Amino acid sequence: MKFADIGQQLRAYRMESGMRAEEIAARLGVSRAALYRYEKGEVIKLETIRRLAELLKVSPLSLLGIGIEYFARPGAFQERLRGLEEQADQMLLVGEAYSLPITGEAFDGALAEAWTQAIPAGTDRLVQIAAVEQSLATLAARKRAYAQKRPNLTAVLSESALLRFLEEGVAPGLHVPEATRTRCREAARHEAENLARLMENVPIGLQIGLATGTPPSGSFLVLRGRDRAHVVTAPIAADTPPAAIAGVAGITAAEEGVAVHQRVAEAMWRDAMKGAAAAERVRELLARSRG
Repeated sequence: MKFADIGQQLRAYRMESGMRAEEIAARLGVSRAALYRYEKGEVIKLETIRRLAELLKVSPLSLLGIGIEYFARPGAFQERLRGLEEQADQMLLVGEAYSLPITGEAFDGALAEAWTQAIPAGTDRLVQIAAVEQSLATLAARKRAYAQKRPNLTAVLSESALLRFLEEGVAPGLHVPEATRTRCREAARHEAENLARLMENVPIGLQIGLATGTPPSGSFLVLRGRDRAHVVTAPIAADTPPAAIAGVAGITAAEEGVAVHQRVAEAMWRDAMKGAAAAERVRELLARSRG
């Protein structure tokens, strides 16, 4: 067993459960410091894993990374994804409008503003602000890890998803002031312009294609590390606010699951627009969204 991996999964599942670390530690009969040490990769007994799985309402196999992991809370999902990306040497994204690791400061600023502006007044506003800050920190950590490690990244973006992104902007669907929504749309356009430049220049280790035919039935992400590969199905979008209920993401290391998604991704990459042609198409979408 790789206890560092178990620790990362434990932290993500703790966040998914909505339980505080103090509560879990008390019910487990250990100190909060001991629980945090488990999350950092300290050796943990199988009996403790069984008890933790029972408390977190997951199977022991999922906590060990053998079964399918499910996440409905955006913050917990992003934390788990951060851990997987830190270990990845290859990343393959299909069906999204953008790839978080290569987004810029305009995206970050618009996201922080939209999430904060959307928090309603009330007694738990400070709690929600803290959750927003934690989620923003997790996304920033994902971007730093990519910048430092520079794994090979291939993204087959969806034309229909990109057009919606341009029309609605970052963090769509949130009730925010019109000035904030305008900034979110401007950030989306900035990202599209950057994608077009990257498509033309093709930096080492980064490939971006545009799927223009039948929209993908669902987005997914394949992450390959030195010892293990994972597939993430129905990933929760990075700009989904931490308190939202937007769906259920699944993560598995099952070889057959990884293999079939890899085959589909390779076929979609083969048929996708690339290079100057893809960049021109992105700019056409930009012009359409302005009209």
